Amino acid sequence: MSVAGNTTLYGIVAEFDSPQAIFHACEETREAGYRKWDAYTPFPVHGLERAMGLRASRVPWWTFILALTGLAAGLLLEWWTSAVDYPVVIAGKPYFSLPAFVPVAFELAILFGALGTFFGMLFYNRLPEHYHPIFFAERFVRVSDDRFFVAVEAADPKFDAAATMRFFRELGAMSVELVEEPKA
Repeated sequence: MSVAGNTTLYGIVAEFDSPQAIFHACEETREAGYRKWDAYTPFPVHGLERAMGLRASRVPWWTFILALTGLAAGLLLEWWTSAVDYPVVIAGKPYFSLPAFVPVAFELAILFGALGTFFGMLFYNRLPEHYHPIFFAERFVRVSDDRFFVAVEAADPKFDAAATMRFFRELGAMSVELVEEPKA
């Protein structure tokens, strides 16, 4: 949707002054049927993901699967090196002595699990994101200080600029503004 010759409408951003207000605004936005929207806060607001209707994160699955992979890789590495590649009987122990292999396997499980968490989080959060149109909103600089914002994208099927602005004003938004981004 073109607003001017050199800008495109990204959406609408509404500013709220408290965690309770953003929580209520998120519940109402979800119930109003908006699909392409997000909330921005200066600190975590507990329960906000439920108010937004977000499903549970899949990052723990990445952590679990990669931790098991690390555990298996550690055991396989130690089995291969001590029983196949360089078999030496030391103090009458068997080639594959599980108690001796636990520390390395455990450490690799922790390492792979941590890497799974890190890269899973980057993937699901679509990071790194060096640019976002919301940065063109005038009052958005307060998000890292003491303000809370809800942004609805113009690409949302229910989006109507006038109706959405009225909706946020009725919710008690301190300010509501159209966000335009320069064309690339």
